[in-house]
Amino acid sequence: MKRRSGIKIMGRLIGLVRPLIHIMAAAILLGVIGYLCAIFLTILAGGVLIHGISAAGTAAVSESIFLKTSVTVLLAVMVTAAIARGILHYGEQACNHFIAFKLLALIRHKVFKVLRTLAPAKLEGRDKGNLIAILTSDIELLEVFYAHTISPIAIAVLTCTVMVVFIGQFHLLAGILAAAAYITVGAVIPLINGKRGGSEGMAFRNAFGDMNSFVLDALRGLDETIQYGCGEKQNETMREKSEELGKIQKQLNCMERRQRSATNLCIWAFSFAMLFMMSGLYAGGYVSFDGMLISVIAMMGSFGPTAALSGLSNNLNQTLASGERVLSLLDEKPQVEDITGKAPAVFTEAQAKHVSFAYDDEQILDDVSLQMPHGKIIGIHGRSGSGKSTLLKLLMRFWNTDRGEICISGRNIQEINTSDLRDMESYVTQETYLFHDSIAGNIAVGRPGASEEEIIEAAKKASLHDFVMSLPDGYHTPVGELGSTLSGGERQRIGIARAFLHDAPFLLLDEPTSNLDALNEGIILKSLMEAKKDQTVILVSHRKSTMNIADIVYTMADGRSS
Repeated sequence: MKRRSGIKIMGRLIGLVRPLIHIMAAAILLGVIGYLCAIFLTILAGGVLIHGISAAGTAAVSESIFLKTSVTVLLAVMVTAAIARGILHYGEQACNHFIAFKLLALIRHKVFKVLRTLAPAKLEGRDKGNLIAILTSDIELLEVFYAHTISPIAIAVLTCTVMVVFIGQFHLLAGILAAAAYITVGAVIPLINGKRGGSEGMAFRNAFGDMNSFVLDALRGLDETIQYGCGEKQNETMREKSEELGKIQKQLNCMERRQRSATNLCIWAFSFAMLFMMSGLYAGGYVSFDGMLISVIAMMGSFGPTAALSGLSNNLNQTLASGERVLSLLDEKPQVEDITGKAPAVFTEAQAKHVSFAYDDEQILDDVSLQMPHGKIIGIHGRSGSGKSTLLKLLMRFWNTDRGEICISGRNIQEINTSDLRDMESYVTQETYLFHDSIAGNIAVGRPGASEEEIIEAAKKASLHDFVMSLPDGYHTPVGELGSTLSGGERQRIGIARAFLHDAPFLLLDEPTSNLDALNEGIILKSLMEAKKDQTVILVSHRKSTMNIADIVYTMADGRSS
């Protein structure tokens, strides 16, 4: 995908500030006044120096505002400006960080909302480490943009405008030179550095995301790594990725050093240029001595805002790369759009009519037709890869069919509100994901807010209750990360308990007893027999014994049903 330009990325990110524009305006105002206080500290010090020169009589000093003001007053104003500078800088930073953290929370909310719309079709097989990097470090880096980029740019423009006018009053050429200096230090150098380092910044963020993915994968597969002696290979891969990341970081650091050197060189060059030019103008009688002195001091002391902008480009490459990654995710369109605004639906029966479906170029289902009447258990049997699980995902509308249609209660599934569809279906996948929570909390995913009695009843139907009660903390026992403290069969039964708790009229079970022994399988199948009075059950299994409870059995072979 073609990358956005830095200007476009900044424009999109700045657009998010609109609800907080009043706070941003306050930050800019405080920042401008604060910088002017800092700059005029040196100018006022120059005024004190003019008093001393006038008293010593070493140079002809014209009657200026500084000579009209006593040294005591000038010193008092300097102290006031110094104190005000600290207070104003604190206020500016407080406003900027308030905006930054508010917007980071807003962006995270937007990203999670997008992820919900992209799931599961666009996220299946997606690099989870890169997603984690976007949700954490990439969004966190945007704090630099919102707290240390937007207002500093506006502050620099306004402050430099004031200083160009102030210096220009002594001589037009002085104002022009000051403007050229500010533009070079605050705009030209950062833009050149940003253009050179844009690709390296994106490469660093991508490499960082790849590192996250590798570490996450390695931690999850730690047992297998130890078992099969792959530790050295994993270490070597980690070293290679670390070296790649370090190489890119070294390039960015080198660019940062060159940019800082160029900035300092330009500041000194323009400062001396102002000194030489104003000295020449003073020698020619075009400016007064105090005009020459104050303009040079003002020039040398006013590079703070522009130097801050120049320093921003050091981190701006990575910040814009992070912004590009976040915006790309926010702009991604779901493969299956949620449906709203349709008439409410109540489940009675389901049908698959001449359904065909392919993942990219791989044909999975070809002209499949099934009848799924109410109050029946429909068994789907077939070898691995024949399309059984894919059919269930189409019934859940995780994907849309390529040809044919899925109908529920006589209506095309694409004419049913997504929320109604989720309410009328319960889906148990082959792999049950467990959250880092208690057993009760994991079962309650099936119906948030369910009572403890309802959770226990669902666990009994899933042949889980006796096992849970044997644990020291019962239903409050934590399952560990990814359910690491439980066996495959125990995790599977929690998934089945969720489905029973959801109590939807259309129950989709994908190999629900594959990890269970005969006794627990029998208890669950008995529960399904009792449930079919009020439900339609789709039971996918490769076990022929499981098919014995089915009222209707379809066999899948090469993407076709029979």
